[in-house]
Amino acid sequence: MQKLIKSASYIFHPLWMPFLGSLLYFFITPRFFPLPLIKAKLLAIAITTLFIPIVFYFLLKNLGKAESMFLSDVRERRWPLFFFTLLISLNLYQILDVYNYPALYYFFVGILFSAITGLILAFLDLKISLHMVGLSGITMFVIALSIFYRINLIYSIAFLFAALGLTATSRLQLKAHTPLELILGFVIGVLPQIIVLNFWL
Repeated sequence: MQKLIKSASYIFHPLWMPFLGSLLYFFITPRFFPLPLIKAKLLAIAITTLFIPIVFYFLLKNLGKAESMFLSDVRERRWPLFFFTLLISLNLYQILDVYNYPALYYFFVGILFSAITGLILAFLDLKISLHMVGLSGITMFVIALSIFYRINLIYSIAFLFAALGLTATSRLQLKAHTPLELILGFVIGVLPQIIVLNFWL
């Protein structure tokens, strides 16, 4: 059980969340998209939100600017979060558009505002749980998709809430965060997603 709890920090790492949200969107939405288009969009999103940030992390690690993939020191988060905001902006500018993918587009807008908030707090030396930011954001997104498309996604939503609890427990057990940092991460992840609902739901 202890191994399962600790593994949640890796399984539900925040870097996965933009790609996972995109994957769920194309899986859930009843709108028709050609399969080659879906593959192209997912590949582009994976490259910009997963592969490039991983390469950037190893660059920082080699330069002695990051000790671990969890960026435990709040000062280590500044460059990665700044770079991540640029990559999310690139997705909004080049890969997604509001007309063809309104729900997914505004999901990324919410991610952008969460990342900017996290960046500002990092410069203020205030640490939040990026795990909770990512998971709470995608949980709110799936709830919104369920409402918008009138699809019963209760099992997916229940799984995401269980993942939130498991990840929060994992971060506490690893002494990576305080309860307040977890709560702040949850709020900063879910609040932008609630705000952008006004534009597409």
